[in-house]
Amino acid sequence: MNIYLLIGGSLSLVASALHIGVIVGGPDWLRFFGAGERMAVMAENGSWYPGLVTGFIAVALMVMGAYALAASTGGAGSAHALPLPLPLPFVKWIVLAITAVYLLRGLALAPMYFVMPEQVNAFAVWSSLIVLALGIFHAVGLSQVWKHL
Repeated sequence: MNIYLLIGGSLSLVASALHIGVIVGGPDWLRFFGAGERMAVMAENGSWYPGLVTGFIAVALMVMGAYALAASTGGAGSAHALPLPLPLPFVKWIVLAITAVYLLRGLALAPMYFVMPEQVNAFAVWSSLIVLALGIFHAVGLSQVWKHL
């Protein structure tokens, strides 16, 4: 098991669960976790949009976590590492794309600070740092198992 991909994949699954919690928690949770007042008000008014967007993010994070965990065994059988009914396709390349997404999202704060400084708030900073850490875990882990995938 590659500890970096194991941690990265597990944290993606935790983030997915938190997003599901936000859907269940409603407007107050949307506010607390930084979705913004607009999304919270939409949820208060009965709109399905905040739940749909948050659900999409939860599913994406779940898939990202599954792929990282599948790659964490490193080896040709890594796609079969999880007890899934079907093996995951293209593990190497999808984990590479996931890593790039995490790193780019985490690093996006720097140019955002210069282009839209009014958008840089506490949520933007701590969420960027979390996502950057996830990207680093994925990058280190993927670099260690790359030739075995």
